[in-house]
Amino acid sequence: MLNDDTILTAGENPDTEFTLTRNAFGKLVLTLGDGTAHEGVVPVRAFPIGAPDDGIGMMSTDGRELAWVPRLGGLSGPQRALVEEELAAREFMPEIQRIVSVSTFATPSEWTVQTDRGQTTLVLRGEEDIRRLAGSTLLISDSHGIHYLIRDLMALDRHSRKILDRFL
Repeated sequence: MLNDDTILTAGENPDTEFTLTRNAFGKLVLTLGDGTAHEGVVPVRAFPIGAPDDGIGMMSTDGRELAWVPRLGGLSGPQRALVEEELAAREFMPEIQRIVSVSTFATPSEWTVQTDRGQTTLVLRGEEDIRRLAGSTLLISDSHGIHYLIRDLMALDRHSRKILDRFL
């Protein structure tokens, strides 16, 4: 018998499988192997930048982990589509492909950037809002709290790298 504190992993044991569906209100419903249904579950990536398809926790409305998905690819097609759809709706992290221009090399400064979602303008409050992650990955936070990702600094064009050098 499973209790509320049991954490399940998809694909480990047939007795601990779960199913995902969407209710009439559009909320995800996680049904455990024993038939217990949890409404309004939220998938959360353990490593959203470094390993986005590895380690996804299915969280209850009160923040408890109900199930663990080791690999997104391990889910069935319909369940995977539901999880990806839910993640896309709550995650927003444009990837900077090119820095078009900056208003000034002092902060705060206004940056015009080309992202994977189109061209936009952001305000960089200070150099501390540019954080170096693993390797040559950067995370830039703008004045509105939106995070922009530069996955590989060396993949940027020379003009963009030159601008970034002034702020790093």
